[in-house]
Amino acid sequence: MKYFFILLTAALCSLYMKAQTAEDSVKAVINKMFTGMKNADVDLLKSSFADSMILQTIARDKEGKVFVRNETAAGFIDFISKEIPGNADEQIIFDVVKVDGPLAIAWTPYNFYYKGQFSHCGVNSFQLVRFNGQWKIQYIIDTRKRQGCSQ
Repeated sequence: MKYFFILLTAALCSLYMKAQTAEDSVKAVINKMFTGMKNADVDLLKSSFADSMILQTIARDKEGKVFVRNETAAGFIDFISKEIPGNADEQIIFDVVKVDGPLAIAWTPYNFYYKGQFSHCGVNSFQLVRFNGQWKIQYIIDTRKRQGCSQ
């Protein structure tokens, strides 16, 4: 009887693993990144990123003109490394996920909470690449606003 349950468990796990789609595995990497961010787990965060990851934010200057601010992955990781777990909580919704071979995109509206307080909202646009069978985040660009958010 014991062996029957072991075989049954193995068969069910095998079916589950085969049932995971490419979109599911893309979502898993993005969720891993946000879990690392929320838990201030730098190793988990780093494991989500490609070596040459690019991070940008669309912002406005004092005159309201749009510009793109470049941030370094190292700077972002350093910021998270100094946070207390739970301080940086970005809550996302997967709106669109598309995959074509080793390239994937994800569009994720979000609300960001810092130290339990609403900070801002916007949209993340992710570009991921599958290296050696593993999805890695290659590029993130986001928008940020404080008004017109649904919390």
